[in-house]
This record gives sequence, structure tokens and C-alpha cells, in this order.
Amino acid sequence: MNGVGFAKGMWVTLRHFLETYVDDVRYGFRKYAPDLDNFETRQGVDAQGAFTVQYPDEKVAVPERFRFVPFLVVENYDHEERPGKDWCTSCGICAKVCPPQCIWIVRSNDPETGRPVPEPEAFFIDIDICMNCGFCAEFCPFDAIKMDHDYELASYDRTTNHIFDKDKLSKEFRYWNTIAPTRAVEEAEARGGWEHKDVQKEARRGGSTRDKKADAARAEKREAVRARKEAAAAPKAEAPAAEAAPAKEEPAAEAPWNDDEEQKRKRREAALRRKAARAAKRAEDGDS
Repeated sequence: MNGVGFAKGMWVTLRHFLETYVDDVRYGFRKYAPDLDNFETRQGVDAQGAFTVQYPDEKVAVPERFRFVPFLVVENYDHEERPGKDWCTSCGICAKVCPPQCIWIVRSNDPETGRPVPEPEAFFIDIDICMNCGFCAEFCPFDAIKMDHDYELASYDRTTNHIFDKDKLSKEFRYWNTIAPTRAVEEAEARGGWEHKDVQKEARRGGSTRDKKADAARAEKREAVRARKEAAAAPKAEAPAAEAAPAKEEPAAEAPWNDDEEQKRKRREAALRRKAARAAKRAEDGDS
């Protein structure tokens, strides 16, 4: 039976070729009329034969599981308690499992104590190196990184334009529900709810009195440290006014996601300087 499979394959190709013209005649060439929106009909299950997508005026709809450059999930900007809060905890797992090593993360530090804060201060992805494998989204323990559907990212710049920072990568949780509604429902069912895991843990604990007292004590301590710093930096003549004035920078310290562009730039520069200092210290220790 040599050649039977080849003949069947050629017959399928020939039938597909003929159905292209038969479908045009049956549709009366209205399928390609410029004044009618027939793209859904041409791309639907009832269409037969081949058709040409007039890109960029027409674009083929991508499936939900289509993956391109990753993006960071943040709370909706109109969230009552955590507007724009990062889901990412800067654990670094995505950077470790990334095959081409195109992810770079800098963890935030508390400005008063210097201790690490579970949120990214800087997050970079070189999209020219990214291979869109989806490992970062698959291994993220907090569902904080997803694969986007935006594939039109070409530009004439070959240097910094394709290095996405945290501002470009951050998108609302509502955006993920829009581009992948089925997957969002499946993940919510597996996670036990739509909210972030930390929010669910806090809800299960019910905001115990011990936690509230601890939060109040930390806030009071931060306020005291901030007041001492402001009093020491201000002139003596303006010290009483500085102590009486409310701390305007408190929202930025409590909620870094509310910083303006200048504050974000300063935080990123400070993070880069700290990283360079740590790298230089490690190099000195290695030489010694």
C-alpha cells in the first residue's frame, strides 16, 4: 500500500484549495466586502477554505493560553484596602527558573529599619532575551506573574526600550480577568478565592487583637523615628513648625505603590546603588 498516505494527504490539500473558491462563490464575495464587518464569519467555524487576514487592520484572535512577555499582577487600582498593591513578594523564584536569565529583581527595604520588605523595589525583564516559555508564571507561588497577549512590541530602539521595568510590567488583576477569563476562574477555584493569598490569610485570622496591636506599635515606632529624623534635619528655628506639621511622606512610606514618578526613580536608583555596593563587597571578599 505504498503511496496511499501520500495520496490522501494530497487530496486533503486539493480539497482545501478548491473549497476556498467554492466558499467565495457561495458567499457571493461579501466575505471580503470592505464596508461589512465579516471578520468573525471568515474566522468562525462555518468558514471553509483559506482566507487572508489584512494585518494590521485585521488581527487573528489569540487563544487564552497564548503566552508572550510576562507581566506583574497588582491589585486593582480601585481596591478598597490595597489599591495597586503588588502580588509579587520578590522571592526570586522566577529569576532562578528563567532559562535565558532575563529577569532581574531588587527587593525593597524598610527605610527606617533597613530590613527587607516582601515586595519588589525594582523588577526588570529584557523582552529581547525572553523566550516566552512561561516558566516564571508556572513556578510563581503567589500567582503574581502572568503571560501577556500583547505581541506587537517592535520598535527601532535596540537598547533600553525593550528592557521593561516595574512600571511597564505592572497591570491590574482586572486585566488578567479580561484576557483570560476561563483560566482566571480556574485559578481562583484552586486558590480558594479571587483575593491574594495574604489577604485570604488575614481574613481567615479575622484580624486578631494581637495583630492589630502589633501593627499599631510598628506604626507608632515608624512615626517616632520619622519625627526624630525630621527634627534633626530641620533648622532650629523651624523645628517647632516641623514637629507640628503632619508627616506628608507617610503615605509613600506606608504605600510605595502610591509614589510619583520622581519618587519611584529615586527608589530605583537607591536600589541599584545598594546592589552595586553589595557586588563590590563580594568581589573584595573573593579576592581576599
